[in-house]
Amino acid sequence: AAFQKKGHSARILSPEEAEKLAKDQVLVSEFKQLKLEKEAQKNWDLFYKRNSTNFFKDRHWTTREFQELKACREFADQKLTILEAGCGVGNCLFPLLEEDLNIFAYACDFSPRAVEYVKQNPLYSTERCKVFQCDLTKDDLLENIPADSVDVVTLIFVLSAIHPDKMHLVLKNIYKVLKPGKCVLFRDYGLYDHAMLRFKSGSKLGENFYVRQDGTRSYFFTEEFLSQLFKAEGYEQVVNEYVQRETVNRKEDLRVPRVFLQSKFKKP
Repeated sequence: AAFQKKGHSARILSPEEAEKLAKDQVLVSEFKQLKLEKEAQKNWDLFYKRNSTNFFKDRHWTTREFQELKACREFADQKLTILEAGCGVGNCLFPLLEEDLNIFAYACDFSPRAVEYVKQNPLYSTERCKVFQCDLTKDDLLENIPADSVDVVTLIFVLSAIHPDKMHLVLKNIYKVLKPGKCVLFRDYGLYDHAMLRFKSGSKLGENFYVRQDGTRSYFFTEEFLSQLFKAEGYEQVVNEYVQRETVNRKEDLRVPRVFLQSKFKKP
């Protein structure tokens, strides 16, 4: 990254970008939207079938970005229980388990195929983690995790894939398994991220909500929307800010503006 800044101001669009977004107001038909919602699981399963475990890089930045994983310990070797909600094929899970031997992890994903890939990983051990398939909008986490038993929940690039009308159901579900006083660590796409500006016309599902060519969907968060979403389910806001960075592709001499929302919300 050429630079990175954190703060509460949304990214300012260039005149060309603003014009492109202003023009793109036609929404995908209601029939197609219902079909996408019905086939959401199938589309993510196909995504993992096509890309296997190769699409996302292992996220070795997680412990650097989320110092809370260390900070929430009362003493150095305290065993932590974490939940990775929406674990994909384990790109975040396995680096964490490798770096921190005092973690037990619950991990779940919408895609049965992704869950299989996690179980096939040589680092997978039932002594260190329990992975299961779960639709966070409707499958009760209490069927797999005891109430009030988790120290940290990570919600990383997951909520954006869910219809905005159902996002509150995910937060309600997670709330039940989180210990009082403990946190959800959140990172996801922010408003005007490069990915949002790349959608072609005919991809828009609603405000800040788009469909990719493969049928998977993506929402781009504002700080205000995320704050209201969590607070409505009883969480307290600890940190909630935009991370803006410019990534440089030297080969193609391209500068790409990335915008994420990085946040921390606590169960009182």
